[in-house]
Amino acid sequence: MKRLIAALLLAAAPALSLDLSAMTETEREAFGAAVRDYLMENPQVLVEAINVLEARQAEMGAQNDRALVAANRDAIFADGHSWVGGNPEGDLTVVEFIDYRCGVCRQAAADIMAAIEQDGNTRLILKEFPILGPESELASRFAISVHQIAGDDAYRAAHDALMEMRGSITADSLSALAARIGVEAEPVLNRMNTEPVTQVLRANRQLAEIMAIQGTPTFIIGDEMLRGLPRAGLAATIQAIRQDS
Repeated sequence: MKRLIAALLLAAAPALSLDLSAMTETEREAFGAAVRDYLMENPQVLVEAINVLEARQAEMGAQNDRALVAANRDAIFADGHSWVGGNPEGDLTVVEFIDYRCGVCRQAAADIMAAIEQDGNTRLILKEFPILGPESELASRFAISVHQIAGDDAYRAAHDALMEMRGSITADSLSALAARIGVEAEPVLNRMNTEPVTQVLRANRQLAEIMAIQGTPTFIIGDEMLRGLPRAGLAATIQAIRQDS
């Protein structure tokens, strides 16, 4: 109902330049009846008004997101703890907030990595943001622990394996995964619940709260924030943002 009222007001915006409060009750009733008759005869006006309203709301949201990106650039692009891949000297940075139990993240993971590698001039930052329960938390703690102990290449291997992993995420399954990617399991598992790992998750959650990020995947590409997988695909979105910047 609120959306419909807003759309009606938007459709009637030129008429609202007059002062409705100065009308008599009879005049207001006549005006209301005239507007109703017009809309009944021209219902497409409502659709057009709603489309304009949604476009304006989307642009306002995008402007607010750009302001959030500008105000938090260091935490987004240079936090000192997130894995950085792609081209470290690339002309554009893509940041993705991920959860290893997120179906969309899992389905798109290989395509995202392929898009970054094929582009060749994009820097990729992954931020662990486990929001889908205890297994999400275990997976992220494992990935961060691998990164801190074994470095970037091992993290990438852990990330790819976790995105493809089937079945429950447990200490046993993570131990087996560590063996598959050539990392000693015991030190990684022992580190998972330590403060250095917790600090990373805490910082990512605090940033997500500031940025009003509530779901995964969420992308920050250059100055733009995209809440969800880009409809046009990541490669096309990167090119469009690069051309506009």
